[in-house]
Amino acid sequence: MTTWTSPFSLNRAERNLIESKFNRKRQLAQAREHELFDVFREELTEEESWALKYLFAYMPVNDLADYDGALFLSHVRRTLAIRRLVPWGDRVPDSLFLHYVLPYRVNTENIEDHRGILFNELAYRIKSLTMEEAILETNYWCHEKAAYIGSDLRTMSPLTMIKSARGRCGEESTLAVAALRSIGIPARQVYTPRWAHCDDNHAWVEAWADGEWHYLGACEPEARLDQGWFGPPARRAMLLNTRILADYPGPEDITVASDWFTEINLLENYAPTRTVNLSVKDSAGNPVPGAEVRFELYNMAEFYPIATLLADERGEVRFKTGYGDLLVRGAWNGRWGEVKLAAYGDYLHELVLNRTGQPEGIFDLDMVPPPEGEGEPAEPLSGERESEHARRLEEGAKLRAVYESTFASKQDAEALAASLGLPGERVWNVLSRSRGNFREIASFLRERTAEYGQWPLRLLESLREKDWIDTKKDTLDDHLIGSLAACGSLPEGDFVSYVLCPRVLNELIVPYRQFFQAAFTEPEREAFRMDPTALMRWLSERHGEWEDLPNLKGKGNPVGTFKLQWGDPDSLNILFVAVCRSLGIPARLHPHELTSQYMADGEWRDAMQGANALQSSIGSKGSIRLQRDPEASDDAPEPSYAENFTVARLEENGFYKTLVYPDKFGDVYGKLLEAEPGSYRLTTGMRLRDGTVLARFTYFRVRAGENTDVWLTYRKATRDLPVLGVMDRARPLEGLDGSELTIGEQIMEDGAIVAWIEPEREPTKHLLRELGELAGSLNQLGGVILLIIGEAEWTSSFDPSKYELLPAEVRFARDRSQVSLPPAAVSEAGYPHLFVLDGKDRIRYAASGYKIGMGKEAWQALAAVRQTNESSQAKGSES
Repeated sequence: MTTWTSPFSLNRAERNLIESKFNRKRQLAQAREHELFDVFREELTEEESWALKYLFAYMPVNDLADYDGALFLSHVRRTLAIRRLVPWGDRVPDSLFLHYVLPYRVNTENIEDHRGILFNELAYRIKSLTMEEAILETNYWCHEKAAYIGSDLRTMSPLTMIKSARGRCGEESTLAVAALRSIGIPARQVYTPRWAHCDDNHAWVEAWADGEWHYLGACEPEARLDQGWFGPPARRAMLLNTRILADYPGPEDITVASDWFTEINLLENYAPTRTVNLSVKDSAGNPVPGAEVRFELYNMAEFYPIATLLADERGEVRFKTGYGDLLVRGAWNGRWGEVKLAAYGDYLHELVLNRTGQPEGIFDLDMVPPPEGEGEPAEPLSGERESEHARRLEEGAKLRAVYESTFASKQDAEALAASLGLPGERVWNVLSRSRGNFREIASFLRERTAEYGQWPLRLLESLREKDWIDTKKDTLDDHLIGSLAACGSLPEGDFVSYVLCPRVLNELIVPYRQFFQAAFTEPEREAFRMDPTALMRWLSERHGEWEDLPNLKGKGNPVGTFKLQWGDPDSLNILFVAVCRSLGIPARLHPHELTSQYMADGEWRDAMQGANALQSSIGSKGSIRLQRDPEASDDAPEPSYAENFTVARLEENGFYKTLVYPDKFGDVYGKLLEAEPGSYRLTTGMRLRDGTVLARFTYFRVRAGENTDVWLTYRKATRDLPVLGVMDRARPLEGLDGSELTIGEQIMEDGAIVAWIEPEREPTKHLLRELGELAGSLNQLGGVILLIIGEAEWTSSFDPSKYELLPAEVRFARDRSQVSLPPAAVSEAGYPHLFVLDGKDRIRYAASGYKIGMGKEAWQALAAVRQTNESSQAKGSES
């Protein structure tokens, strides 16, 4: 008698759940039945059939819209074949395989059939290794392929990341997870939504080997697992999570169990934790089941919800977090409540939802992050292993540099520009940033400029930098040729920004002009041009809202959303704008609200998505005018949006929505900022050296047709500059040309900034970026910035010319000495180690490790040192 074995060890209840959710998604996607589900007509094994059903059951609506079933069947077959090929395939439990190997998606990247490609790259390198060794080897391979650079929120795919050879941490970790899964190793992306001690976030990787999960920094290899520069910051985190597209049973702590995904909390693997219990009640003291509760953390000058939970049937909420302050806000049925959770104290709290509207005036609160903590000391590596690791890092950097040397040169760009009669600098600006995609971009310019003149280049310049890396020539052709009919009927600036440009929000750019122009009859197209409200009605009648994965909002491509007839609100807004632009109607998302708008009679009008109505902006809006605080001290910060202030509007659901402005937007005083009528909260914050924030809320109202003046005020922060040690001026260094130097020969007599850096790692790259952003202020302040690279941190691929935006007086040097780091350095925190010296070589400021904002702190400390020096000299002269 033969006993039937359930595929992937699924029990009957699990199979029934998958079948039920698969049928729901199939019904949702009936408009694309053939494109998605005809693969089930092929001859499938039991494993293939259930693997496909599992993927479809939890597939986000955007993926149902944008991709075909053949892609997912190819992915399933490759993954199952790899499981049989790798030596650990039968050691990975079915549950881990389903949740951490089979999935095709890691983050918000566009999906491609990469599994076989990555396996072929790695198979020969890992065939005789243990699982732990294979994880390390895979990360060395990732290091060869890509390095860190900050970029926008659209996540590149793994193959695009390889083509670019660089990306942000979310993209590095997406590549590493995809690579590990491609060799059958369970892997997941670990993510902190926001840090508590500084203004940023981070993502890295966990991989499973023979019964244990281990962490590693993606594309930043270490000689062993469970080691990375982010270890000390992670000990100060308030939430570390990963999202699984499944009904996942654990065993990890589950933060959110949605119908379509599960979020697990991994914080206790890295940091001390506490469990907060909230009892949510109404004004009469009754429990409020279903109330939405947000745990908010100060970061980037807003209170960002790191977790959003619903009260259970008893009106209770449980959340595991770190030992830092949180602001908790809950809302239900038009009423809200707010309470600050202090880092220490009672873990049982009551949240009363008894408020409507908002407070008045000004409210101050301090937000304290978790303290710095000591980690477990690691066993020292042998000298041989240290040397081998250094060699692999050097080798990886060289291989990446060799690949990058194949990108377009400035001479190539100038020659192309000359042959086409285009400005050389503008062509070089695009080609240099298109990285490994430069051939597509050059081919587009070469083939289209003769016929269309300046417009191919203007189209490229309307895009974002990342678009140049992954946009194909046929896509550019579609948008160029499909938009020029409207060129003469609009002012050039409006035409370029709101018709020619295909970029709407954070979606992948696809060819859509020809598709939408053919989707309607000529009478329909003309009617929509005459009255865009008719287009809004047409779309609203045929398309419904469906939202199943929070981080995929606004990522659906418009053709997919149109065909599926479902999308999240942001993707539906993108669809409206894309159709408008395809028909020559200027359209955009409102720059601060991200709602869809079209232009009529030279004015922007709001499209009320799904309401079958549009309203003119004339007279319906008010404005905010931020005013300088007349009592501000001389050391008050200059405004910088998403750095030290933000503006948020109170929504009907009882929560604040932060308005969108460009990061670091600061030229605000006296200007009118358009705003919807309603209640608003201005948030300002001063972050202290230990990460504590002195926050301030200023509440105000905006009325239709009126200007509202608001004082932009900051709390005063005292900046102490104690003496932390003395820098050794005689410490020997080596110039990049091999010359012998000392620290004293490089710095000036009235103070300096000195830092030991590790150029290949993300924390140092953040510091270099900050110094570049501060170049004007630092140049005006004067003084030397000495950046030193130790022997172990040096790589031959280091090229200071890549950092051309740094301040004028930045100097680089090598430190070959075995002398310990200067006083006040925290070695365990890692690089960079940053110091500010006064005129007597005394260390007056020090920071070690990953800390966003340390560049500005160093600049402020040096300015204070200089001011103190000048005051002392002036007093000396008077006496």
